[in-house]
Amino acid sequence: MIEFELNGRQVSVDADPNTPLLWALRDEVGLTGTKFGCGIGACGACTVHIDGSAARSCITYLSDVEGLKVTTIEGLDENGNHPVQEAWRNLRVPQCGYCQSGQIMQAASLLKDTPNPSDEDIDAVMTGNLCRCMTYSRIRQAVRTAATSMGASNND
Repeated sequence: MIEFELNGRQVSVDADPNTPLLWALRDEVGLTGTKFGCGIGACGACTVHIDGSAARSCITYLSDVEGLKVTTIEGLDENGNHPVQEAWRNLRVPQCGYCQSGQIMQAASLLKDTPNPSDEDIDAVMTGNLCRCMTYSRIRQAVRTAATSMGASNND
């Protein structure tokens, strides 16, 4: 039994400790917002936050998160209204949408660490999250929009 905090609540998962976190989240816990893309940590579709930092859940073992805090796209904001999610919707970033939960989780981590990123910062951090639909310019704009929104809300 592996215990950790998932989206703000304690969970216990009875699975092989060497199970990739991605599959524990999807198959054992039933949270399917985190997507399988490549299985080798190269595409970013499976990005979640572990203790506040972006991580690839397909190459993270379930045992690696014991006692830690894991946040999935479902837990980023209870109502789906995190500034990054709002920017994504308002700018109509996704086309097929498959990679978007990983993109959003990576962007949220970037903005936590770098509240006012340059285009170079955005490109450097987001480059590991692949989008087959090639919406990279809208992704960059959404990150900029979310940064502005978060900066405005921090100044209130």
